Amino acid sequence: MCFIKRYVIEFGLGADFHGQDVNRAAEKAVTDAVSRSCLCGLKEILELRDMDNEVLVNVTLAVSNPEKIDAERIKKCLPIGRKNVIAVKGGLKVSGLYYPVFGDLDDSIEVAIACIEVGIK
Repeated sequence: MCFIKRYVIEFGLGADFHGQDVNRAAEKAVTDAVSRSCLCGLKEILELRDMDNEVLVNVTLAVSNPEKIDAERIKKCLPIGRKNVIAVKGGLKVSGLYYPVFGDLDDSIEVAIACIEVGIK
């Protein structure tokens, strides 16, 4: 997705401690980034009227298995805008606790990093 003007760039971190789900880690990373941004300037300064069509939101996710990312699931974490999700190889996978009752497939913790760019046409 190409932005004419980028308004905000924010980063988030998310971890799935049990279950090894890259999408759950990615959702947490996107939610983390979104929770640290207030886009009041889009309305108050730029006087945008249609936040869903005039705002462009590009998400780049770094995860251990980018091919497993469900872009439509991740887009649901974004409250406004025309949304685009790209997954790249990265993130972090570290040893944790293997406890099957928690949904674990192995003893790893899946960590995702999200970069969210908010722009306007």
